[in-house]
Amino acid sequence: MVVITLAVAAGAYFAGSRFSKKDADAIVRQAEELATKVIDDARREAETITKEAELKSKNAAIEAKEEYEREMREKKRDLQSLEKRLVQKEENLDKKVALFDQKELDILKKEQVHSAKEQALAGREEELKQAVGAQMAKLEQISGMSAGEAKKELMNTMESEAKHDAAKLIKIIEEEARETADKKAKEIMALAIQRYAGEYVTERTVSVVPLPSDEMKGRIIGREGRNIRALEAATGIDLIIDDTPEAVILSGFNPVRREVARLSLEKLIGDGRIHPGRIEEVVAKSTEEVELSIKEAGEQAAFDLGVHGIHPEVLKLIGRLKYRTSYTQNVYQHSLEVAFLCGIMAAELGINVKQAKRAGLLHDLGKAVDHEVEGSHAVIGAELARKYGESPKIVHAIMAHHEDEKPATVLAVLVQAADALSGARPGARREMMETYVKRLEDLERIATSFSGVSSSFAIQAGREIRVMVSSEQVSDEQSLIMARDIAKKIEAEMTYPGQIKVNVIRETRAVEFAR
Repeated sequence: MVVITLAVAAGAYFAGSRFSKKDADAIVRQAEELATKVIDDARREAETITKEAELKSKNAAIEAKEEYEREMREKKRDLQSLEKRLVQKEENLDKKVALFDQKELDILKKEQVHSAKEQALAGREEELKQAVGAQMAKLEQISGMSAGEAKKELMNTMESEAKHDAAKLIKIIEEEARETADKKAKEIMALAIQRYAGEYVTERTVSVVPLPSDEMKGRIIGREGRNIRALEAATGIDLIIDDTPEAVILSGFNPVRREVARLSLEKLIGDGRIHPGRIEEVVAKSTEEVELSIKEAGEQAAFDLGVHGIHPEVLKLIGRLKYRTSYTQNVYQHSLEVAFLCGIMAAELGINVKQAKRAGLLHDLGKAVDHEVEGSHAVIGAELARKYGESPKIVHAIMAHHEDEKPATVLAVLVQAADALSGARPGARREMMETYVKRLEDLERIATSFSGVSSSFAIQAGREIRVMVSSEQVSDEQSLIMARDIAKKIEAEMTYPGQIKVNVIRETRAVEFAR
């Protein structure tokens, strides 16, 4: 309003020069009327806004009240539901308490009943003890034995029966195990033998060198025997020149030297120049050739078997086995045969084939060493294998293949079996008559050294020993134990290829005459 009045006044002031006072008053009145109208409109608008605000406030209050009442009603319902559940739980608890009280009463009643029964049983037990004591006293009086003596007698009887039953059971179990083991072992060995057939060459301690004519004998002997003496001195082998037509015999127990002598003599005969200087030259060259042949033989054996990583010195020793024999069997061929058999049997048993072949190839390594080294060939071979870095399993298998050490692994047993197969097959080895007879006599001597043996017979070329025992002194169970003891004594005291079967025979004959 003030603003409007000022505006009107200002307008009148600036327009004073053109308007009269009357006009100015009219303008002021119009301005005042306009201001009054504006004020009235503003008042009415304010009242309208105030009323709308009051109306909205009332509506909001009403809505808030309704929302509050709705929430209260919901809470009241929840409280009523909770109260109802609490009441039900309380009623259930009251019922459970009443049930527990009832069960407690029942348990108390049962305890009273059990207590009464226990008292009755205790009295009955006392009566039974008295009755048993009286009966025991009466039995002791009748039998004339105390309870301790009767108990001891019963225990002795039971112990005797238990031993008897145990011996029977042992016999049955051993027979079943032996049948199964023998069957499986025979299958594996038969398969190994079928899959491998080794060559057999009889080795001798002499070599024969053919001559183109008998005139060559004189040239070999030389003037006053100087050539033959030079040959024998250079080779260490005896030359036998006798009436054998067109042949010279080389005799010696060292097969390597004998081979050197044979090669040297063949070269000298082929060359025709035979004198001491030439002999020394040819012997040296032949020695180199034999050494090379030994090395190549060792490498060839390892290659044929697929065995790698063997020390070069060990390969040389394997090659030297080519010139060694055992009961006329070539040890080099025997070692290859044992290696192949070990590999075949190892494959059947599911163990390491290459390791088995390696052990079989090296098992007779000690036979390549000259007699200057003391000890059995198994011990020497094991020491050499250990020296040149072979694994403990291989060393043990070499040591144990002739029981110088008890076999403790499957590999050692495999080498034993393959060695026996190779040495025991028909034609593989020959032995002297004296050695053969002595082995049979030793077998019979060991068998007859046991008490209760009436007679014994070595049969099957010493592969089996049959022992007859007295039926009065030896029972069936004792005969089983005796067979095992005889076998163990044979293993401890004798050396033999393969295995020896021990048969203990007990027979009872009842004779009666009808008159």
